[in-house]
Amino acid sequence: MKQVRAPVLLETRRLRGVACEPGHLADLQTLHRDADVARTLGGVRSDAQIAMHVRDFWVHWKEAGYGVWMWYDLTDGQFVGRAGLRRVLIEQRWEHELLYALMPRFWGQGLATELAQAIATIAFEQLHFADLVSFTLPTNQASQRVMQKLGFRFVGNITYAGFFLVLYRLASSDYSASSALLRYSGT
Repeated sequence: MKQVRAPVLLETRRLRGVACEPGHLADLQTLHRDADVARTLGGVRSDAQIAMHVRDFWVHWKEAGYGVWMWYDLTDGQFVGRAGLRRVLIEQRWEHELLYALMPRFWGQGLATELAQAIATIAFEQLHFADLVSFTLPTNQASQRVMQKLGFRFVGNITYAGFFLVLYRLASSDYSASSALLRYSGT
């Protein structure tokens, strides 16, 4: 049976997403070294940790056929952030996580919601996932609002990678497909 694969290129009204690969290391370093971003993700990452993220994101794409996209502004090409999908083990159960992190200068513009809607549409309509999870630090109210706008519901608290987090879940049956995703190509 042929594996269903996500598009490697996505485009929304304002953003272009490209499948994460080793050449994106500098952009991820910029993101994960930012003090404001670090507060939302539980701390600054070391160069070794960031390099491992890039490697893990790239390997995930190759093995699973979907993963994290690097997102850029359509008008000027500025790096906006990273967002996508990955398989994670939470409390002894494999889950599909929708994850995102944006550079602070792009916060408060609806971009996280826009790219999360596009990714959820790919997850449910092309990859046929039954549900998605998303989690964040309890103090990250902005991220929780993005989840809630998409229809994610609070499930409870978890400990993941040593962090106490709030966990949200969205069933495909509860998701209203969005027009956020305009174009995609390459599988």
